[in-house]
Amino acid sequence: MRRITKLTRISLSLQLIHRGGLPLTDLIIYEFPLNERIRTFIRLEQLFLQIEHFLQGNSVWESRAAVESLLDIITIFGRNDIRSELLKELERHQKALTRLARSQGIDTGKVHGMMDEIEELSHQLLETNGKFASHLAGHGLFKSIAQRSAIPGGTCSFDLPGYHHWLQQPEHHRKQDFKMWLAPFSVIRASIGFALNTLRQSALPNEEIAMAGFYQQNLDQSLPFQLIRVGLDRRSPYYAEISGGKHRFTIRFMEPSMIDKAKQSSENVPFQLTRCIF
Repeated sequence: MRRITKLTRISLSLQLIHRGGLPLTDLIIYEFPLNERIRTFIRLEQLFLQIEHFLQGNSVWESRAAVESLLDIITIFGRNDIRSELLKELERHQKALTRLARSQGIDTGKVHGMMDEIEELSHQLLETNGKFASHLAGHGLFKSIAQRSAIPGGTCSFDLPGYHHWLQQPEHHRKQDFKMWLAPFSVIRASIGFALNTLRQSALPNEEIAMAGFYQQNLDQSLPFQLIRVGLDRRSPYYAEISGGKHRFTIRFMEPSMIDKAKQSSENVPFQLTRCIF
């Protein structure tokens, strides 16, 4: 019961409620995953967001940038069983929500709604064959681009005339191809979005101070911490450098320099800390 009580206290409303201090729009958020699964999910999330951004443009250079992001996604899928990892993560969320649903003071309607969403996402994942990037990994165009990308500037028109030809097609033609290429990833992206959003919203931020730019904290091993989030005033002259693992984490607030190596601040730095546990 001790574990359930702690989890319930941290995740009562299952939504991030800003408590005092600066509004979130005035903060730069630094995230640090505490395990490889969440690290991979965040990388994929960023790559999908990059593609979404570049596809809003209509130039050849934006199409090139979108292709490069898609190649990174293909590489990650080639090295990881993303479907299996997502199913495990969704199952873990389902168990945590089941425990929460039995607790007092919980919005059971919202909890059951989230459980239904997990069930639907899991069902869609199970219906796929698991080889989400296989339709692209063997694609002649992507194979040639991937091979030449290892060479600096290796995707010029004289290196890859077939790629150059595709890039010169009308904007609607290129975007239609991207729509077809990305369609099989839709359930993966939705599942990653659900898992990460739930995780980020699972705890409230605390106001902390890093003495002389340094902060360290041990983590309770009885709780499944997965992500550290640091909120720093956007006007601050420092950035947060986070390191650690499942036992403890360290935050150093560094003064950036374009000439010399960045150095740790000697000032006391106020910041917001969220230890995401869901």
